[in-house]
Amino acid sequence: MDTEQKTILYVDDDPDDLAMFRQAVAAIGAKYHIIEACDGMQGLELLMQMKQNNAFPCLIVLDINMPRMDGKQTLIAIQKDPAFASIPIVLYSTSSSLMDKTFCRLRNVELVTKPFSFETIHKATLKLLSFCKI
Repeated sequence: MDTEQKTILYVDDDPDDLAMFRQAVAAIGAKYHIIEACDGMQGLELLMQMKQNNAFPCLIVLDINMPRMDGKQTLIAIQKDPAFASIPIVLYSTSSSLMDKTFCRLRNVELVTKPFSFETIHKATLKLLSFCKI
């Protein structure tokens, strides 16, 4: 049985979304350490610190719509660094626009729609955690 705690970098400017994600992870009973950033710039800073410590997350979750640096810009910046190539990245957003779906397909990342009800949070969280790799 895997008892090692895995780290997820969760980048989102909405504290309510983060709280719901944390609650859903806890309800699932999974052992994850969630490091949070409020925008893409802070997320990149944290990721660079992790790189210096050779302690990479098993998953990066990016909201699309954020101040200063949005999720798409953040994704592009992350994908420029070969050190992060093996880390799964998921865009997690309320957006379901064709333009965002096309962007994700072209960048080879998953787009998971944020749930609007508590009943669907569990399902969305399970889907996000399924991408987590060591």
